[in-house]
Amino acid sequence: MTRSEIDVTKLNEEVREESLRVQAAMAEVRKVIVGQRALLERMMICLLCRGHLLVEGVPGLAKTLAVKTLGLTLDLRFSRIQFTPDLLPADLIGTMVYQQKTGEFVARKGPVFANLLLADEINRAPAKVQSALLEAMQERQVTLGDTTHPLPDPFLVFATQNPIEQEGTYPLPEAQVDRFLLKARVEYPQKDEERQILDRMMSGEVPMVSGTLDAEDVRRLTETARRVYIDERIRDYVVALVRATRQPRQVGLTELAPLISFGASPRATLAFSDASRAMAFLRGRGYVVPEDVKEIARDVLRHRILLTYEAEAENVTTETIVDRVLERVEVP
Repeated sequence: MTRSEIDVTKLNEEVREESLRVQAAMAEVRKVIVGQRALLERMMICLLCRGHLLVEGVPGLAKTLAVKTLGLTLDLRFSRIQFTPDLLPADLIGTMVYQQKTGEFVARKGPVFANLLLADEINRAPAKVQSALLEAMQERQVTLGDTTHPLPDPFLVFATQNPIEQEGTYPLPEAQVDRFLLKARVEYPQKDEERQILDRMMSGEVPMVSGTLDAEDVRRLTETARRVYIDERIRDYVVALVRATRQPRQVGLTELAPLISFGASPRATLAFSDASRAMAFLRGRGYVVPEDVKEIARDVLRHRILLTYEAEAENVTTETIVDRVLERVEVP
């Protein structure tokens, strides 16, 4: 056995052992959340990648409850803020308060100073609040007065939004949407899952969850996930997928060209790299396979592709574009 084979075997064993810690945390969340396997995995992927997550779904699908429960299972500082049209940046990041005794201004930090921030109904906040959140998401810091305050490590934003109610909402700036590592869509539960939800609620029992991971655990798991191996051919495959959203004619998808206004940015390529390694980590593997990339493709690309008016008129969605690209680009 060569040295490289020994290293891969050792990494596989380490990843398999560490992934059990993550699976234990997911098991705690499942005590409260019925189904929603894909959503729970996307939350864990963002946790491993130190990336932000945007969750979209109609009301009543336990989006907020899922994120809140994850916060309870992590021994991290959790904060929730309900976004409303009258919200001010100071309500999010804090402000400078005058102390009469000392005659000085001191910083009063807002709810953004947390490890896990739940931004509920994020598209209800006006532009000034979104710009304040954008600095926190990208720079992981907040400026109060003339002083810059670093945010806790790790810092993650899990945001929810309602796709069917547009009154009193503000479309998120494209620059901010691009900062989200993944955008997950939550669907209605299956018939047996909905019956299980009903039975749980009628029983009146409130499941108790316990903390399984702390900040040091998250940092260690993140470092392990970053060491997951990505072969050169997988890297070429990722680049080909992203470029196909910008230049579909080059891969034979001429019919998609009039439907795409702007393709995915290079940030999508980096998101593919991080998210596919985290997906392999959750599967207990120390290396990425093409299925990891394909499984996460919709979540990486759906919010990074801008459609034309023609596509909207024909009811073409970004998921349709991504599926066609996955079908066309050759798998290594």
